[in-house]
Order: sequence, then structure tokens, then C-alpha cells
Amino acid sequence: MAEQLAIGRDWVAYPAIRRIGLADLRAALAAGYADFAANRTDVVFLCLLYPVLGLVLSRLAVGYQVLPLLFPLAAGFALLGPVAGTGLYEMSRQRAAGHAVSFHTAFDVLRRPGLGAIVLLGLLLAALFLVWLQVALAIYETFLGAGAPLSPGDFLHAVFATAAGWRMIIVGDAVGLLFALLVFAVGVVSFPMLIDGRHGSTTGERLSLAVGTSLRAVAANRLPMLAWGLIVVAALVLGSLLLFVGLIVVLPVLGHATWHLYRRIVA
Repeated sequence: MAEQLAIGRDWVAYPAIRRIGLADLRAALAAGYADFAANRTDVVFLCLLYPVLGLVLSRLAVGYQVLPLLFPLAAGFALLGPVAGTGLYEMSRQRAAGHAVSFHTAFDVLRRPGLGAIVLLGLLLAALFLVWLQVALAIYETFLGAGAPLSPGDFLHAVFATAAGWRMIIVGDAVGLLFALLVFAVGVVSFPMLIDGRHGSTTGERLSLAVGTSLRAVAANRLPMLAWGLIVVAALVLGSLLLFVGLIVVLPVLGHATWHLYRRIVA
């Protein structure tokens, strides 16, 4: 019997969760790349914003002597990734339904019935992003002292050539991992499900069902979802190496693939 969620005085059934394996991850990535290849020009134009934003953040960090926040800002992209992927999910949804897809299709998400819940969940992730930045800054000040380093060279020396710097790296990575796991568990299925729009009739109902389903999907497929998280992290790191330019390909492929992964998990 399907599990149910109490909303007000009503009981609403969660959608069924399928068990997946590594073969499903490969299939989702292949389908994501196929969506990207079919609409390469439109998707590349849509995703140009992300490397540009990355470069702006890098310049901001160096120019205004907030180097301690450079890595947390870059890592924070992963926290906002599910929100950024909504337009790509809509493109994949419409392509799977046999509709013609273009750059403008991504903005059809603004007409989806789950838009209110998408906005609320996006605000939640944005709040987590701001909390992460504050926590990261507090960790830096705890180990290396308040105030920015005098130069990028001083900063790199303090981080990588001192015992305090390495302790900061270990603690910062551990705390960042907790933030990433929380966002991953909440958002990996919920945003595609809200784009799908087939579950729930009110904003609160849709949001509760989507977040609950995402958590249940991760719990039911721990190892495959852990593998998917590692794939996403590795791809984002590789895409960021050359001045974030690789994100032009990595982000749309991952976005489309996440939609197809959702369709394999949620019945």
C-alpha cells in the first residue's frame, strides 16, 4: 500500500518509488546528452550565464579581498543547481512528449502549475546558500583569524602551507558535505516532480509531496543516489577547471539527465 502524507485534514498518497541501479544512471546520462545534442545551440546559449557568473564571482573575490569566500561561492553553485535546472527539466519534459523544443521552451516553466512551490523551494535553497557562506566564513576566521589575507599568495600559503589551513580544509569540507547532502536529498527529485505537475493540487500540497518523495527516493536508493551525487560533483569540478567554460556543456547534460533520472525513480 502506498505511503500517505497528512495535509490539513486530508491524506494524500505519495507516488510509488522504483528501485534503480547503476544501469539507470548510465541511461539517464545518455538520455540527458541526447537532449543536449538535439538542442545544443539553444541550451548552450541558456547556460552561458553560469560560467559568466562564475568569472564575475572570482573577480569579485579577488578585487574586493574576500578570497576566503571564493571556494564557498563556487561550491555554492551546487546548492543552487536544482533551481537553475528547472528550465532544462521543462525542455526534457516537452521533448519526451514529442513537442518541438527551443530556447524559449525553458521559460514555459513559468506556466507550470507547480510554479509557486518551485519558487518557495528555490527560496529555501537560496537561504541555505547564504547560511553556508556565513558558516564557511566563520570556519575560516576560527582557524586563520578574522580579516582577509593581504594577497592571493598570502591566502594560498595560509591555506595550503600551514597546519591551521589544512585543519580548516578538513572541517570546511566536512561541513560543506553536510550542506550538499541535505540539498541533494531535498532537491534531486522534488524540482523535476514540481515541473511534472502531476502530483498535488495546491502549492503546499505539491511542495510537501515533492520534498517527501525526494527524501524517500534517496532513502530507497542509497547507493545509486550516492553514485549520482559523486557523478554530479566530479562533473561540476571538471567543468569549472577551465575558467568555468566547461559548465556550458556539463550543466545542461546534468540538468537533462536529472529529469530522466526522476522519471526512472518516480512511478
